[in-house]
Amino acid sequence: MINIIAWICIVAIMIGTAALILVLSVFNGFEGLVKSLYSSFYPDIKVIPASGKYLVLTETQLQQLRGVSGLRNFSLVVEEKAILRNGDNQALVSLKGVDARFKAINGIAEHMVNGRFDIGTAEHPRLVVGGGIEGSLSIRTSPNVEPMSIYIPRKSESEAFDAASNITPDTIRSAGTFVIQQDFDNKYAITEISFLKQAMGLDARTFSGIEIAVTDPSVTAKVQQSLQQLFGKGYTVQDRYQQNQSLYAIMNLERWVFYAILSLILVVAAFNMVGALTMLVLEKQKDISVLNALGADRGFILKVFLSEGFLLAMIGGGMGMLLALAMVLLQKQFHLVPLQGGSFLIDYFPVALKLRDFLLVAITVLIIAFVASWTPARKASRKEFSLKAE
Repeated sequence: MINIIAWICIVAIMIGTAALILVLSVFNGFEGLVKSLYSSFYPDIKVIPASGKYLVLTETQLQQLRGVSGLRNFSLVVEEKAILRNGDNQALVSLKGVDARFKAINGIAEHMVNGRFDIGTAEHPRLVVGGGIEGSLSIRTSPNVEPMSIYIPRKSESEAFDAASNITPDTIRSAGTFVIQQDFDNKYAITEISFLKQAMGLDARTFSGIEIAVTDPSVTAKVQQSLQQLFGKGYTVQDRYQQNQSLYAIMNLERWVFYAILSLILVVAAFNMVGALTMLVLEKQKDISVLNALGADRGFILKVFLSEGFLLAMIGGGMGMLLALAMVLLQKQFHLVPLQGGSFLIDYFPVALKLRDFLLVAITVLIIAFVASWTPARKASRKEFSLKAE
C-alpha cells in the first residue's frame, strides 16, 4: 500500500514538473517570437520629446549625434494621424514619414509581401502600407490604378489639428505592403518625410523623434546614457524594452500567473507525499525504536524521513524534467501541437528551453517536498516507539 501511494506521489510530481516546464517553454517561445517581430518595427533606441508632440533639432545636435560612440545609424521621423481613402473605402491610419536611412534602422523591408519598400520623393511620394490596411481599403499596387486620396492635418499656430480647414488633401500611390504583426499591419502607413512635413506645415528642424540603430546590442545601455546626456531632460531616450514596456510587463505577469496555477499540481502531490510518509512512519515504528536504542537522536530520525521525502521529489521531478525535455524537442523538430486560428505567422506553438526554468522548477519542487515532509518527519523524531511494537 505504501509503495502504491509513493508511486502516485512520484507520478503527480512528474506531471506537475513537466507541465511547469512545458508552459514556461511555450512562454519563452512566444516571447522570442514577439521580440523578433517587434524588433522588425521598433528601433534599438528612440528619442522622443519629454512633453508635446515634436522636438526641434539644431545642426549642432545632429553633428554631436553622429559622433556618439556605438551608434551605427539614425533616422529622423515624423508621425501623424491621417485619413486614407481608396474609392468608397477609407481608414484612419498612423502615417509615418521617414528618410532614406530608415531602411538601415528598420526591418520592415524584409517583411514585404507585395511590391517593394519605396517611399518615393517629396514631389512624387509613395506609400508602404500594412497588410491590414491593404485588405480593408482594397489597395492594389500598380501604376495603372487610380491613386488614393490622403487627408493630412496641417499644423496651426496653436499646434492644434481640430479645424477642418487645416486638413490637407493629396493623392498618393501604394508602392508595397508589409506584414509583421496585426498591431502594425492594421495601423501604419509609411511615406517620405519631406512630403509629410510639407503637408503638415512643419519646418525643416521639427520632427516627432529619432530612431537609432546601435553597432551591437551589448552597447545599447551605454549609447542610451550618452544620448540622454547629449539631449538633456527635455527629451526621453527609450530602448526597445521601454518602447514596449506594457507589452513585456503583461507577458511577464501572464508567465507568473500560469506558473502559480500549475504549481497547484505539485501542491496536490504534496498531500500524497504527506500520506506516504505518515504511513511509512507507522510501518517503521520498530525500526525507529531500534535506532533510538542504538543511540540515534531526534535530529537523525528527522533527517531520515526528510531524505525520504526529498528522494520521492527528486525521482518525480527528474522524470518530469526528462519528459518535458523530450516533448519540447519533439515540438521544435516536428511541430506536433498546432496553433489554432490560422491568423498568426506560424501554425504551431513555439517553444524554447532555458536553464533558468529548470532551476526554478527544481527549487519549487524541493521547497514543496520539504514542507510536505516536515510534519511526518517531525512526528517520527518526537514520538517514542517501543521495541515491543509489531
